[in-house]
Amino acid sequence: MAEDFKPVWAVGLMTGTVLDGNIDVALVKTDGATVEAFGVYTLAPYPQATRDLLEETLAAARKWNFEGPEPKIFAEAEKVLTRAQSDAVRALVESERMSMADIAVVGFHGQSVLHRAPQKERLGDTRQLGDGALMARILGCKVAYDFRTADIRAGGQGAPLSAAYHQALLKSLDTSGKTAVLNLGGVANVTWWDGDQRLIAFDTGPANAPLNDFMKANGLGEMDRDGALALSGTVDEARLSKLLKHPYLAAPYPKSLDRFDFSAAMAEGLDPATGAATLTAFTAGAVGKALDLCPRVPNAWSSAAAADATRQSWRCSKAVPGLRQCRPRRWAGAVMRSRLNASRFWRSGRCAALLELSDDDRRTGTDDRWPDCRVMFNRVGDNSKCSSLRLLRAGFKSS
Repeated sequence: MAEDFKPVWAVGLMTGTVLDGNIDVALVKTDGATVEAFGVYTLAPYPQATRDLLEETLAAARKWNFEGPEPKIFAEAEKVLTRAQSDAVRALVESERMSMADIAVVGFHGQSVLHRAPQKERLGDTRQLGDGALMARILGCKVAYDFRTADIRAGGQGAPLSAAYHQALLKSLDTSGKTAVLNLGGVANVTWWDGDQRLIAFDTGPANAPLNDFMKANGLGEMDRDGALALSGTVDEARLSKLLKHPYLAAPYPKSLDRFDFSAAMAEGLDPATGAATLTAFTAGAVGKALDLCPRVPNAWSSAAAADATRQSWRCSKAVPGLRQCRPRRWAGAVMRSRLNASRFWRSGRCAALLELSDDDRRTGTDDRWPDCRVMFNRVGDNSKCSSLRLLRAGFKSS
């Protein structure tokens, strides 16, 4: 159908479970299958009051847990975030000397506040905050929204777009099945494609969320910026070994996680530096275990920035003990807005290394510290703008 659909300008929106306080907004000209032109991309920060409101909303969602009437705070937060994201869309469009009349559709993911994965005996459940009808009235254009509910009701894991988006990336990167796409937000997820009919995607484990929450709980800020705290610490190997035995990590796909299924409590009792190092190592270890679930062990990671883009790349150069070694020969992209963080972090070769690319590295597309590592999408904007590829024409609600 793509050949019968004239490319249009669309705006993609994303706010992840990591709650970093920013709205990802991207402009792209697309027919829903291919990209004709990339527009601008920006991070629009929420006011502090909105960030605080969303934190309260997530806490209320955990207490609610799909039992009984929804918390009243949901309606308040939904209206606030919808208006804030509408303002962000208009500002981005007008910055390009365009008007909303030039925009065919806005893709509005909303804010996930609770996710319950499906089990054999029951369907899953999900709740995203985002009033698509209100946004359509504010902006005066079509809005596609509520991407997850129909997938959950059909027995899916509630992430129907990410695998298709990652497959689109892989079509231009590697169709051999030797490259996988890794996305690190609040939770980490991986997509593997054999280049033909087999497409696999699942959540690997936690990413930024537990570490960010750990930092906040210790009064150390919103995140472990540049991995400085984790770099200063030493991994608690006994704690890490225990964490890596969690049954989720070895469970077969399809599978998915809520933001709080793995929490900062994993580092309870540890000093800040040790806790940050251990949580970071666990994220890397969980990704390493995901390698063993792929039909073919990837020798390259393509980091899908999508809406979680930042100025960092992460790279698995060595695996945690007992896991297969993965030394990627190619590396693409920027990932992790919350900057997980322990860039250039490793301990005696026993856990995955996280590598931050400097601005100079990004311009040249290389990093002298890893001569076999070629950055294929080396500027944040190159693939972070692709968040609008989430606007694949599918059975989502629209207004």
